[in-house]
Amino acid sequence: MDARLASPAAAASATLAILLLHVLASPAPMAEAALGVNWGTITYHRLPPKTVASLLADNGIKKVKLFDVDSYTMETLAGTGIEVMIAVNNLLLEPMNDYQTAKAWVRANVTHYLTSTPKDRFTNTTFPALKNIQRALNEAGHGATVKATIPINGDIYYSPWYNPVPSAGRWRDDVASLMSDIVKFYNETGAPFTVNIYPFFSLYDDPNFPIDYAFFEGRAKPVVDGKLSYNNVLDANYDTLLAALRSDGCGDKLANGSGTPQRPGLDIEVYLFGLFDEEAKSVLPGPFERSWGIFKSDGKAKFPVDLSGKGVVGKWPAEAVGVEYLEQRWCVVDAEKLKVKTNRSEALKENVDYACTHGAECMPLADGGSCRGLDEEIHASYAFNAYFQAVGQVPGSCGFDGLAKITTKNYTKGTCNFDVGFKTYSPDLVADVPAPSPAEEAEGSAASRHRSSTGDKETTPSGATSTTIKGGVGSAMLALLGAVLLLASY
Repeated sequence: MDARLASPAAAASATLAILLLHVLASPAPMAEAALGVNWGTITYHRLPPKTVASLLADNGIKKVKLFDVDSYTMETLAGTGIEVMIAVNNLLLEPMNDYQTAKAWVRANVTHYLTSTPKDRFTNTTFPALKNIQRALNEAGHGATVKATIPINGDIYYSPWYNPVPSAGRWRDDVASLMSDIVKFYNETGAPFTVNIYPFFSLYDDPNFPIDYAFFEGRAKPVVDGKLSYNNVLDANYDTLLAALRSDGCGDKLANGSGTPQRPGLDIEVYLFGLFDEEAKSVLPGPFERSWGIFKSDGKAKFPVDLSGKGVVGKWPAEAVGVEYLEQRWCVVDAEKLKVKTNRSEALKENVDYACTHGAECMPLADGGSCRGLDEEIHASYAFNAYFQAVGQVPGSCGFDGLAKITTKNYTKGTCNFDVGFKTYSPDLVADVPAPSPAEEAEGSAASRHRSSTGDKETTPSGATSTTIKGGVGSAMLALLGAVLLLASY
């Protein structure tokens, strides 16, 4: 079982926090099972939506979930045949209790794109918002193909400690009544049931969790539930949900494949988390937060995976094409200047810390990272270059108290890759802000010395800006990690 089920309070703060919509880019049946991905955008570098749309098509991905909505991305996806799931910001859920507000949101974020081409504080507001959104969709003429649904966190159902098997699944007492109402509403509207399941966190949170049980290779000692056996936590968690759905007469919310032990013929719609690495995400939950992507931020595949679902071992995904990279140059430690520096280790550390807190993606320097174990000069060079690329190689971004220099030599060492940045995309509904810079730092700090050592004023690079997302999902994003499963309702 998912370790989080044993502690219902672990993720309660984000339970029922996000309202999502299925927005079909072109009208299609709702219950067709296919692989989807979460397209997160908490990053300083975004590929143009047309590049991403081609990447999805080249890999046969027909479903995508967006955590924020911008007009260019939606217009790019419209008409592609890709099914899109979009988010309603947490802060909008309470306003959505006003029906006119819900209607206006549907007009702006759903109707426009369909017609232009062929127990936290939200618990008492989410369900009314869900009903108003669906009502507005129905009145706008989209109700047959667009369904409102709420992604549910896996902490709201569990198996009791005295009978820890999937068939004993039930709702948490504090949300049981609400869940019953929501599922009955889905039965009326034909909306899918959506749940976030966290196989990785079962392993990450519990050092005693059997590692094989978190994966799908069939080597784990099975959990026996009557005549059924479970050799991975995803199947067990999913079937615990099915038991909870049946426990109060909600009925099964099923589609029609390989399935799980309780439903061996079941096709499950799965959204993989996620499409790209997001180097601007908080690492408070863990150092893995920025590295969920199937692809690096420039659309390069990170590992072999057969996205067609045919199980071809060693097959790599199709990669993004047409990416415009910056000039082939790198920012690294100037060894000659470092030699005459007193307290060199302290100076390097101070400037590395600056780079890593102002836009550089430094997780490869952490324990287990691809650059871990190399000497301090390589560490510092990696951080300096990551910052230099993050801000678009702008003048003045390779100073670091006079310890850095620009070179045309690639300092990649083994798996410690010194990447070159690329021209990034800034959508209409994202506010451009200056590239990460030391403008607010106190005089005399590493940041101010970084700026003054070059004599250049840092500027915002054209086409390489960092961004502040408007309408993101905020803290609730932390609860939306793992596979998203949709169970079609009947």
